[in-house]
Amino acid sequence: MGNRLSKIYTRTGDDGTTGLGDGSRINKDSLRVEAMGDLDELNSIIGIMLTESVPKNLEVILTHIQHDLFNVGGEICIPGYVILQQSRVADLEESIDLLNEHLAPLKEFILPGGAKAAAYCHLARTVCRRAERKLVELHRNEKVTDISLQYLNRLSDLLFVMCRSINKEAGISDVLWKNEHGAI
Repeated sequence: MGNRLSKIYTRTGDDGTTGLGDGSRINKDSLRVEAMGDLDELNSIIGIMLTESVPKNLEVILTHIQHDLFNVGGEICIPGYVILQQSRVADLEESIDLLNEHLAPLKEFILPGGAKAAAYCHLARTVCRRAERKLVELHRNEKVTDISLQYLNRLSDLLFVMCRSINKEAGISDVLWKNEHGAI
């Protein structure tokens, strides 16, 4: 493989635009660029998670997710391009089911926290939800794949279950929400 980035700065974005993978240029504050940025931020947070002690099975899943997120970013960067396959959504669902069967049923809401890796996982989950909202908004104006939308929806669910799994493996209880002012 040749060098993909031989020159890091090009000065072509100095006017507030950026280049897409198909060669077209769009404003840096466009929905498409915002969606790519949210995915990049999510991928970075998962990278931070992986610097912490997470169970090996989760490390493998998270590494696959990082590649998937890069692929979703590629789909957004090249309008009309499709790379993410439906099987990856099924893989997320399988991971959710496998992890969840080892967790006690939830009877209360939980707050972000517990082990440091779990707290990072909660952060990843919230950024994933934002990325999903941005992708839905983009989809209202321009076509994005249904698979990408489904993937982010399942990913936020998986991240929630991972938070609980990480805390359980670390021997730390989830942080339960205490409603001191009556039921909602």
